[in-house]
Amino acid sequence: MSLWSLFQVASQVGGEILGDGTVTPSFLSMDTRTIQPGACFVALRAERDGHAFCAQAVEGGAAALLVDHPLDSGCPQLVVPDTLAALQRWGQARLAAVRPRAVFGVTGSVGKTSTKELLAAALGGWKTPGNRNNTLGLPEALATLPEGLGAAVLEMGMSTPGEIRRLTEIAPLDFGLITLVGTAHIENFAKGRQGIAEAKGELVAGLAPGGAWAYLAADEWCRWIAGQPWARHAEALPVGEGQAYGWEGVESLGAAGEAFRLRTPAGELPVRIQLPGEHQVRNAALAAAIALRAGFDPERVAGGLGAVLPEPGRGRLVPLAGGGCILDESYNASFDSILACTMALLQLPGGEALAVLGSMRELGPEAPRIHRETGAALKAQGLSRLWAYGDFAAAYAEGFGSGARAFPDFEALRDEAGGLSAIPPGARILVKGSRFWRAERAVEFLLQSSPPSPQSSGS
Repeated sequence: MSLWSLFQVASQVGGEILGDGTVTPSFLSMDTRTIQPGACFVALRAERDGHAFCAQAVEGGAAALLVDHPLDSGCPQLVVPDTLAALQRWGQARLAAVRPRAVFGVTGSVGKTSTKELLAAALGGWKTPGNRNNTLGLPEALATLPEGLGAAVLEMGMSTPGEIRRLTEIAPLDFGLITLVGTAHIENFAKGRQGIAEAKGELVAGLAPGGAWAYLAADEWCRWIAGQPWARHAEALPVGEGQAYGWEGVESLGAAGEAFRLRTPAGELPVRIQLPGEHQVRNAALAAAIALRAGFDPERVAGGLGAVLPEPGRGRLVPLAGGGCILDESYNASFDSILACTMALLQLPGGEALAVLGSMRELGPEAPRIHRETGAALKAQGLSRLWAYGDFAAAYAEGFGSGARAFPDFEALRDEAGGLSAIPPGARILVKGSRFWRAERAVEFLLQSSPPSPQSSGS
């Protein structure tokens, strides 16, 4: 079965075709800034009406349009009552029609994308591209899912209750994995961490009867999920100390990553990964455990884990020509992920260990306290200095104490005398922050000031 023509899509989602119904989109797009020739442009009604951008999409090479009313355009159109509902149904129907032998879902407050990459490599499977992990991006990716797959790994994110439930309705799962139940998006949950656990647990509730899911045995909220009545239809697979699956003998390889022994019911399996930090060992162990439970070959699993390379913003390590390095974790930030990445930084060889942190978001009234506690934890871990910016920079600095500097925004961090230009040469530098504060700008500034070493493999 090849990709679907508009005629075939209409048979699944309904609607009326205007123009050539034999057109077969190669993929879907909701953004005219990144549209590629051959795409079907989906005109969603959100803060801005996507229908206003259809002409621009056609100019960019769109082969078809998914709209909720006819447009004056020569481009083939599928006209439906609700483009969001049609998008989700398209992805849902495509997955059902070409369903791989095993479908895995990955969620968690930290490490979703890295773990998705590790699991997909371990399985030799298809994966949702980038961070298409919500009720728009997931069906967009599934709409052109290839046929004949042995496995598919779907990242599932959420910021409010019910989102993952909807994702599992679009994409029913055979196996699942929860990396951690943390505090991300806590301002959206009246019940605090329990509310987050319930929302992450929607992935478990959405597993097929007899399915299985992996989690860290040390995570009390995952243990809570495992004990809920709505989770008992699926096998809970704890990973960690004292469990059938776990890891031991961790050896930091510096810039080269980590080595460890994976403990399994069938014996130990040596694993080497190219992602730095013991938190990535935990992610790899979770991925390996659920892959092995699903029946995949152990040697293939270990080899796949070792093939994953760090991406910009997600664990990329850049040695600097003047000595020292940047651990680029700039994509996003939470209390748990900041501490995990700091531990990874401290395991690396080099000079003074310090951090450049943008503020965290969606923490509600607890935000000042969480930032203070993060600052204090960083000092206790052994960081010598902290450059913080954003709306809670002062709270970071208050918790960290001596050696911290606070800036109201990135421009101040970049331009003031005590800002980024004051970071000493040879330092080991962690850069991290919420998406809102775009911490990758700090990485770019530092790389301009001290270019990467010729030996760096970062890109």
